[in-house]
Amino acid sequence: MQTDWEPEHSDALRDYLARGLSYAEIAKAINATFNTAYSRNAAIGRAKRMGLSGRAQSDDSGRPKSLPKPRPMRVHRMRKRRAAKPRPSPPILKRAAALQLRCVAIMPRHLSLLELAADDCRYPYGGDEEGEAITFCGHPRREGSSYCVSHFHLTRGPGSASERSAVKVALRLVEAA
Repeated sequence: MQTDWEPEHSDALRDYLARGLSYAEIAKAINATFNTAYSRNAAIGRAKRMGLSGRAQSDDSGRPKSLPKPRPMRVHRMRKRRAAKPRPSPPILKRAAALQLRCVAIMPRHLSLLELAADDCRYPYGGDEEGEAITFCGHPRREGSSYCVSHFHLTRGPGSASERSAVKVALRLVEAA
């Protein structure tokens, strides 16, 4: 083992430990005897490397007691793994039938976009299927609205104005044939 401790210094450490001196006292005594500069921690480290753990205690006859036997390592038991509880599957919901919202008791005029006048209702009809033309209601519109009175109430559902504006309906524009 590579070390900078001289064998005489190690023997003195062993002897001072047997006498029951503290590591600070041992370091001071070795430094005074051999003109060295060992610290308390250096003495502790050297004692551990030599297999001397702690100060040796003497019995009634003055002889050092044997060092206590090291305690056996504690073995930790592994915990039993618990099986994860199965989560209940979410209920299967049936799809609701599509609602027909265009059920106002008004007969639309079915005007094209080009036929609409400035005061005509712009509520759209058609365009649900591919290639189907979009027509508009065409009845006189309500003041301050783009729709007639019947379609105005149809488009204004429950909720605040901000809630209603959050759900905007995108309309597909189909070329007029």
